[in-house]
Amino acid sequence: MSLRIALATCRELPELDPDDQPLVEVFAVAGFEATPVVWSDPGVDWDSFDRVIIRNTWDYTDHLGDFLAWATRLRGKILNPVDMVRWNSDKTYLQDLKDANIPVIDTQFISTPTSQWVIPASVDFVVKPSVSAGSRDTLRLAAADPQSRVRGQELIESITAVGKSAMVQPYLDRVDAEGETALLYIGGEFSHSIRKGPLLQKDIEVEHVHGLFLQEDISPRIPRTEQRDLADRVIDVISGRFETPLYARVDLLDDHEGRPMVLEVELVEPSIFFGTSPASYDRFVAVASA
Repeated sequence: MSLRIALATCRELPELDPDDQPLVEVFAVAGFEATPVVWSDPGVDWDSFDRVIIRNTWDYTDHLGDFLAWATRLRGKILNPVDMVRWNSDKTYLQDLKDANIPVIDTQFISTPTSQWVIPASVDFVVKPSVSAGSRDTLRLAAADPQSRVRGQELIESITAVGKSAMVQPYLDRVDAEGETALLYIGGEFSHSIRKGPLLQKDIEVEHVHGLFLQEDISPRIPRTEQRDLADRVIDVISGRFETPLYARVDLLDDHEGRPMVLEVELVEPSIFFGTSPASYDRFVAVASA
């Protein structure tokens, strides 16, 4: 075995998420030892690994300082690299993408409980933390309901009370029929794409699996040309700012005119949905072990 690789995960999923578990065997077939390891386990000897690949560390948003300190200690052997991970761990990166002429969903960032914000000119709107994963602490609210401002402000106050920024975005209701389109990239090259069904129910906080993420409705999807072009541009911006990521997921929604907009870009610990494109396991292992 010429490389010993840690596949970083969380305590709730010590053997990795089922979609990632086949990576261990695929690495072995390629001649490399890959082992699931809980990132927060103080007993792990990280020096014994040649590379650390972030996979299912889905509790990191609750321990962001510790997580980034851990990733920083592993600078040079961790993938994606720590500077990219740090930037992507807070969704204020959307402003950087907007500044690079990438169309992103209109977003208000709110850093204090007394900051002014306006209800978007949409039927529904969304309030959520800028540091979050799996749609946790996220509400979809009806813009016309007077109680929505109250509920939105309450959530903003609870988010900012723990030192995070809140986000207010219009809810693009085409997602209810069309879902999200997520494009997966491995080594900077397009790999495959999926449709993700709508997750948010109006005025309800939905129960999370393992307390970490929502159960998702996933199916393969061929992206439209304009979706692929936009996602390619996003990867070019990221590669120019940092380096080519080992893995990336670009999540898109269509606006009211049917134009693709960036909802978010996942560079820390995204689900890659390998199972929807089995050849992606081999592509991932080839790039990760190169």
